[in-house]
Formats: sequence, structure tokens, C-alpha cells
Amino acid sequence: MTTAADDLRDALSSEEGGRLWLRRLAIFGVVAAVIAAGLGWRVTHRPAPPPKFVITTVTIGDVTESVQATGAVQPLLQVNVGAQINGRVTSVPVDFNSVVRGPHDGHLGDVLAEIDPTLYGQQVTQAAAAVQAQRAALDSAKGTLEQMRANYDRTLKLYAQTLASRADVDTAKGNLDVALAGIASANAQIASMNAQLSQSVTNVGFTKIYSPVDGIVVTRGIDPGATVVASFQSPVLFVIAQDLRKMRVLADIDEADVGKLREKMEATAVVDAFPGETFHGVVQQVRYSPNNVAGVVTYSAVVEVENPEEKLRPGMTATVTIKTREAKNVLRIPNAALRFKLTPPPGPDGGPTTAPPETPLGKGEGHVHVLLSDKPGDEKEELRVVPIGVTDGLFTELTSDALPLGTKIVTDELDDKKKKGLF
Repeated sequence: MTTAADDLRDALSSEEGGRLWLRRLAIFGVVAAVIAAGLGWRVTHRPAPPPKFVITTVTIGDVTESVQATGAVQPLLQVNVGAQINGRVTSVPVDFNSVVRGPHDGHLGDVLAEIDPTLYGQQVTQAAAAVQAQRAALDSAKGTLEQMRANYDRTLKLYAQTLASRADVDTAKGNLDVALAGIASANAQIASMNAQLSQSVTNVGFTKIYSPVDGIVVTRGIDPGATVVASFQSPVLFVIAQDLRKMRVLADIDEADVGKLREKMEATAVVDAFPGETFHGVVQQVRYSPNNVAGVVTYSAVVEVENPEEKLRPGMTATVTIKTREAKNVLRIPNAALRFKLTPPPGPDGGPTTAPPETPLGKGEGHVHVLLSDKPGDEKEELRVVPIGVTDGLFTELTSDALPLGTKIVTDELDDKKKKGLF
């Protein structure tokens, strides 16, 4: 009985069979070499383990702290003009956006409206007539006084000659005093009548309403033919903005930010009407009076804004950004590095453990995780306390060189277990 080894020897002993097996062995060797090469390439080109942390570095740049708020745009000086008398409006020579002038060099100013002066002219005539009548009464009283004085002197002479009694002297003296009082009363009446005349003349002047300042009419609340009633409260007929080339924004500052503001701080304002355009201004006043709306407390900051092209209009809503502090060309780190907290390692049962307590922070300090080793799969970090200063919401200033420029710091984790825990 022949075996497989015998068959192989017989096949190899023949010329054709030998060549067949040699080809098979060559093919097997090539395949083995390809497989070995592939395994070697795979081992040498195996990708590095994924990083565990998201890394950033300490950089140099500017950090600007700012406070943002919204408020209404208003003119620097806005004058409400009303009427001091009642009557029917006969003319209104100005309209919205009319440019008007105030008093200058004896000029009373441009006329905004005129009230029918007929009634007040009649009052002037009546008051003047009353003054004339009272002056005539004064002249009559003066004549009576002279008569009473002569009578009194004559009675005194007769009394000295015992031709008149003491009662006659007293009566003459009384009549003289009455005449003197009549003179004083007439003078007082004339003064009162003159005051009424002056008031009537003034009322005639009030029938023309003049512009009190140079400016532009932003509101007109009256038309010809309307009746003005100013008995209890002076009605606002016109609103005049003095100069629209400078405006102010009354911004509502949150109580948490009001302590950062000071007068003369630089500010910028933007409005929806002009996207992409910035208006520059200065903080002129931070008011102490609080505004309490639904339990939210704010304080008004008056920001004076340049408006050379008169683009800003009264009543627009502006978003104001006030620069409170600034640090130029300083070491800085992203705020994400200060917020980052390392995930604690898993416990023996695979569950989460309690994170170790962090070092208490003092004023002007923050925690950062500094990368000590960035070897893939073996990253190491260290928690440090660093002094910090100005922040703009994205970056924070380092107030010392505790972390040199280029120091690698951790801002987040990329650990698979953390991802699974988050999701």
C-alpha cells in the first residue's frame, strides 16, 4: 500500500510533476510574503490613539472688558412748547422737521403758532379805560383833599379865637384824614388797574407762540382751527430738538454691572436702522436713581453719542457697549480653560467617583489644567492656580508670567467614556 509521501516522491521524480509542485511552492511563498508585508505595514502605520484632551495655548493679545445695554435715543436738549392762554389757533406756519430759530439779538424767535388775539385786545382796551377812570378819581380825591386841608386850617384859626369849638376841630381833622386815605386808595387802585393792563398786554403777546431755542420741530400737536385750553395744564403743542448732531442714549444698566461704570468711559452704539455702522460716544452720567420693572433693577447711564450725519433719530432703540477696562498686548487664555473641570476616574465597579476638591480661589485667581505630557494615549495634566485680570467673555488676562507664552492648557476632554456619560 502506497502512502502520500510515496506519491509525492513519485510525482517529484517525474520531470513534469516536479515543475508543478515547484510552481505551487512559489505561489505559496509569494502569498505568504504579501501577507507578511501587509501585516508589517499595518503595524508600522497603525494610527495613534485619539487625543484625550482639547488643547489650546497661552497667547498674547488685547483683552477689553465691556458692559452692554439697550436704551432709547434722545436729543441732548428737547424742549416742550405749549400755550399759556386759551383760544382758537388761527395759523401754524411750521410743520414736522421744520428748522426754527430761537431768540437772537432782540429777535423773539420764529413763530410756531398764533392764537386769535381779538378777545385779548378787547381786554387791553378795557383795562386801559379802567386806568383812565381811576386816574380821574384820583384827581377828584386830590381836590377833596385840598378842600379838607383848607377847612381844617380855617377851623384851627377860629378855635384859636374861641370862635369854634373843639368838636369842630376834630371834625375837620377827621375829614382831612379821610381825604388823605382817599388819595392812597386811588393810587392803589391805579396800581392794580395798571397791573391788569400789563397782564392784558402780555396775554396779547402770548397769542404768538415763539420758538425758545434753535432746533428742529420733531412733534407738532396742533392745527389751524383747533382750540387751545390751557386753564389747568399747559398743553404741549410742539417738541423741538435743539441739535440732532449730538444725541444721547439713556441705557438701562443691570445692577450687577453698574459698579464697573464711570463717567468719561468710551462707548459705542448700534441701531437696527444702520446695520454694520457704529456710533461713538462717551458716558456722561451714571444716575443713582433705580428703575424697578417687574423686580429687575437697572440704573440709567446717559451716553452722549456723536451724530454728525443726523442718522440717529429720537426714539430709536440703540445697543450700547461701554468699554470698562482694557489690557493691551498681554498674556491671555481662553475662558473655556478656566471653566474646564476634569472628569473623575471610574470607581472599582465602573461607576463615577467623586472629584477631588479644588484649591480655594482668592480674588483675581482662576483654575487651569496645564498639559505636562502630550504623548498620545498617555497625556498628563496638572491643576494650577493662576492670577487673572480683565476678561472680555472669550479671553482672560494673565496678570503674571506664571504660564509662559505657548504653554499648553486643557479646554475640554475627548474621552470616550465621558462622551458616553454625556449622551
